[in-house]
Amino acid sequence: MNGPYDDIIEMPHPTSEKYPRMPAADRAAQFAPFAALTGYGAAVKEAARRTEERREADEERKTQMDLRLQILLDLLPEQPEIAVTYFKPDARKSGGAYVTVHGQLKKYDDRRKTVILESGERIPAEDIWELEGSVFPEE
Repeated sequence: MNGPYDDIIEMPHPTSEKYPRMPAADRAAQFAPFAALTGYGAAVKEAARRTEERREADEERKTQMDLRLQILLDLLPEQPEIAVTYFKPDARKSGGAYVTVHGQLKKYDDRRKTVILESGERIPAEDIWELEGSVFPEE
């Protein structure tokens, strides 16, 4: 039986002296599924990420935080060690998270109403939910 390729069927497979053969794994990757929805997985993960709503402080809590902030301002030269729990708004979606940071109080920016820690972290006073430390009287 004579076919159109009988003249080349028995010939050795051509190999380049200039370029090495592609590994089988790389050859197979050419036929891997195409990611038509690039970024879809990240979008789903972002949508599933939970955030908290900002809590509204009652008058008692506001008074307590004002008192604690005043104690800190009086002790500012001593740079007391404190723990601050505050609301950090989320950059991508509504809501945010309550975060607690520990550190030494460096200063208070009265113009911007911001607590500044030794680490450089700036916390707006209006976002503070809790102030703790050994400088506060036990309740």
